[in-house]
Amino acid sequence: MAFSQLANWPLSFMSAIFSMLLLSMPIPKFTMKTGLKFLLALIIPAYSGMLLLPFLTYTRASGLLLVVLALFGSFYFSARGGSPVLGLLMTISITLVVTIGSVNADAMLMVVNAIALGAFVGIAFNTVIFALMPDVQLPATATPPKPPTPAAKPSGAQARSNAMRSMLVVLPIVIVLLFSSSSVAYVPVMIKVASMGQQANAQVTRAMGWQQLESTFWGGLGAVIVWYIMGIWPSLLIFSLLIALACLIYGARIFQGAGMHPKADMWSYALMTMVVVITPSVMDSAVGGDASSSFYSRLLIFAFIAVYGTLAVLVFDTFKRPGNSKMAKGDQPE
Repeated sequence: MAFSQLANWPLSFMSAIFSMLLLSMPIPKFTMKTGLKFLLALIIPAYSGMLLLPFLTYTRASGLLLVVLALFGSFYFSARGGSPVLGLLMTISITLVVTIGSVNADAMLMVVNAIALGAFVGIAFNTVIFALMPDVQLPATATPPKPPTPAAKPSGAQARSNAMRSMLVVLPIVIVLLFSSSSVAYVPVMIKVASMGQQANAQVTRAMGWQQLESTFWGGLGAVIVWYIMGIWPSLLIFSLLIALACLIYGARIFQGAGMHPKADMWSYALMTMVVVITPSVMDSAVGGDASSSFYSRLLIFAFIAVYGTLAVLVFDTFKRPGNSKMAKGDQPE
């Protein structure tokens, strides 16, 4: 975070978000190959998504259908058992291209280039950190932790249902931003929308809904605390130390012993929410913008998105419940 703020390229905070996403995943050993795979998952959909721009500009109906297919594909990848991080990065790329590129193709290219640069810097920092601080080796006499039982791979019908639910939750917000003339200013919001869609891939509706609200609450609370402290003592050193403290506090709840905490996803989304809310506002204050107004408006938008996502999933599952019960009684699963 300190390096990206000193470099001060557009959307520089994406390097910290990318690093945090990789560090909060149960990856045994981070390698440059692993990082490049995640980088490609982010930039390939973004650059190839430029092919959608002519459709969104001249034939919006066809463009929207293609956007629906692209979003469904990214959610289906995760719902079928693919990496949640890869799915999240693909969803972020699609939403950014659609909402920004439809307003200004030059701005969209700037955003994609900035995100690609931030992701590459995040990979470089992660490579160095894993080399300097490798995973702690257990003593020879210690009993190794029991590996978690791998979750059963969802059936095709269940994966399609979860992907459809995520797509229907995210699509209305994407359409609203698509027709907004201020889409470029909503880049942090679109990152939150993409993460909300991945959270909606969960099969347990109540747990997913509470997770969205809880992660937004704890992330927003952390952002408010950092914001007020920065108001007392605004400096890059204090901001970097506050981000470090937040990573220690949230990180202690992401991990548990040698493995992941049962609520690791919620706390990692909370940390991401805090960084996405606070950093753009700090950057606005550095250039003399109305940082306080943008901070609270962004915080309110995040709260609205969390409540909307929870209610949307509940409505979707309420209408689908009769079909699920029917299949459970008579039909054979795939």
